[in-house]
Amino acid sequence: MRLIDSFPTDIYKGFRYRIGRVFPFGATIVEDGVNFSVFSKEATSCTLVLYHHGEEEPFVEIPFPEEFRIGNVYSMMVFGLNVETTEYGYRFDGPWNPEKGLVFDRKHVLLDPYAKSVSGRTVWGKKPDKSSLFQHRGQIIREDYAWEGDHPLEKPSGDLVIYELHVRSFTNDPSSGARHKGTFAGIIEKIPYLKELGVNCVELMPVFAFDEFENDRTFDGRQLYNYWGYATIGFFAPNAAYARSAPYGLEVDEFKNMVKKLHENGIEVILDVVFNHTGEGGDGGQYISFRGIDNSTYYLMDPGGSYYNFSGCGNTMNCNNAVVRNFILDCLRYWVSACHIDGFRFDLASVLSRDENGVPMVSPPLLDLLAHDAVLGKTKLIAEAWDAGGLYQVGCFSSWNRWAEWNGRYRDCLRRFIKGGAEAAPEMYLRIKGSPDLYDERSAAASINFITCHDGFTLYDLFSYNEKHNEMNGEGNRDGANDNNSWNCGVEGDTDDPAILSLRYRLMKNALTILMTSRGVPMLLSGDEFANTQKGNNNAYCQDNEISYLDWDSLPRHEDLFRYVRGLIRLRKEHPVLRSEEFYYGKNGTGYPELSFHSTNAWQLDEGADNLCFGYLYAEDHEKFGTERDCFLYIAVNAHWETHTYGLPALPENMRWYLAAEAYSDFQDPEHLPPAQHQDRIELGPRTTAVLIGQ
Repeated sequence: MRLIDSFPTDIYKGFRYRIGRVFPFGATIVEDGVNFSVFSKEATSCTLVLYHHGEEEPFVEIPFPEEFRIGNVYSMMVFGLNVETTEYGYRFDGPWNPEKGLVFDRKHVLLDPYAKSVSGRTVWGKKPDKSSLFQHRGQIIREDYAWEGDHPLEKPSGDLVIYELHVRSFTNDPSSGARHKGTFAGIIEKIPYLKELGVNCVELMPVFAFDEFENDRTFDGRQLYNYWGYATIGFFAPNAAYARSAPYGLEVDEFKNMVKKLHENGIEVILDVVFNHTGEGGDGGQYISFRGIDNSTYYLMDPGGSYYNFSGCGNTMNCNNAVVRNFILDCLRYWVSACHIDGFRFDLASVLSRDENGVPMVSPPLLDLLAHDAVLGKTKLIAEAWDAGGLYQVGCFSSWNRWAEWNGRYRDCLRRFIKGGAEAAPEMYLRIKGSPDLYDERSAAASINFITCHDGFTLYDLFSYNEKHNEMNGEGNRDGANDNNSWNCGVEGDTDDPAILSLRYRLMKNALTILMTSRGVPMLLSGDEFANTQKGNNNAYCQDNEISYLDWDSLPRHEDLFRYVRGLIRLRKEHPVLRSEEFYYGKNGTGYPELSFHSTNAWQLDEGADNLCFGYLYAEDHEKFGTERDCFLYIAVNAHWETHTYGLPALPENMRWYLAAEAYSDFQDPEHLPPAQHQDRIELGPRTTAVLIGQ
């Protein structure tokens, strides 16, 4: 039986239509038709514009009758459309008063903010026709994907080992061996590799629809792009150019298939999302969507009608406006419910805490809303707790005990210490403990620990370059951070000197050892496990070439580093004491402190003094952590340039120390660990670490 509110009531140029349903926003397939619903507070009229796929001129433009507007929402149900071949957009009319942020211009056809698919960019790197007034078109999709019982995995946050990757960079180099390079399908092909490495969560750099030609330019004969995608134009749509099936309109299904296959293999999916700004730019920027629909609602405007720029990208979204925060909530709910996403990392999340005047708020409504939402109740929420306006909130980001943070203090401290900064040692102990000074009201899992990420040097480059080398970005090497806390070990860049190469290798292993044996949630940058390099570029945001692509030929050349990282991840999985989210370090059932720090003399350490040589001991209580037996982990760290001997803590009777890993050698088979040469001491060469297991 047909519902009474799905009968057409009017005809316009041969098309049957009627007043639509306000919710949900966007274009939704209904019986024999499509329901279109869109918000604009300041517009005086709205027109639905319909195209046949790829055609320049619309086949019909249907004005919304005034009675089709409920409050500030225009809704219309149109019947008889072929959803497979129809593209759509809107024209809005309204006042022109730039000083008040009102910049309506009816000549523009605008992308629906709720569009689930954006056409016009299905082939990466294909230059658009800049003369076209409607380059980013909404497409209508069927939500009929067969999930076959899949759902978000809901792993405990403390159990995660996160692997940050760029969809295109991960497999686009010929060395990847992937058939479908640079795509969601390409990631599926690499799942066996991810499983072998041992990571159980991938964090994808922006996958929402964006325009790689946003900042179209060339330098030294190379096309430069908005490669990273931190300039969203369609928040509900996967970036079509990342899908091999996009020319057939199947990018949404390909994305969902990637998520399902990762889940089948025990790997969660976190999306890097950018709600702090959009791809429309600042003053004089493009009309794509929000600017032409309701500029003064969606963006933060100063009293003169210009854009506040706390994002460093020209505009700043008005995130704590009621309409905008509901838009963000709707977006996240969609990705969790329709696409089974496990979590989100929020780029420049401090912007989300600013009010309409750009002032930081004590209890931002948006952050509160996301923290307590029913649909997002089990979803990981991770903040990059700073912004381009100078707001730095690491350790004090409004959390409601729901938000974790990229711990920039962990990164900076570890980098200083590893290269020989003895003054960083007192802070280093806190970071290893899970940063209780920052997250004592939450848990250690609130700290996302990392050494490197997409933004900055790779791990190999961190110990190969003193200075950034961003010349190929075409900005005179002015872009990118200057305070990298890096060290070239004596030679800038590539070298054949075996002593320097050995030193760089040990420094990488030292940093990775501390990362994987710290409390908190470790995050790896893709390729760091096999010494991938960007040749000193610490801001490869525009490089769609070998600078950004992972060079998989480096894997066999650095297979011992890969095995070492794999061993560290396995160690972390096998020993829950490392993953504990508690800030507890006192005695447990073993009779030992659960976490203790030592100098080269066991049980002796001044935690307030400068230091380059220390060890830390985990005591794993089998009853508390559900393991077969008590166990002890001792990590010895020598960041000094000389050899030192460390006294090993005495173990309970009938237990011995076994050597699991040492920076000069490979990770040992956990089933056949060699006993330590001496049970009371271990000698560490210059700038090395060692992991011993007492059992």
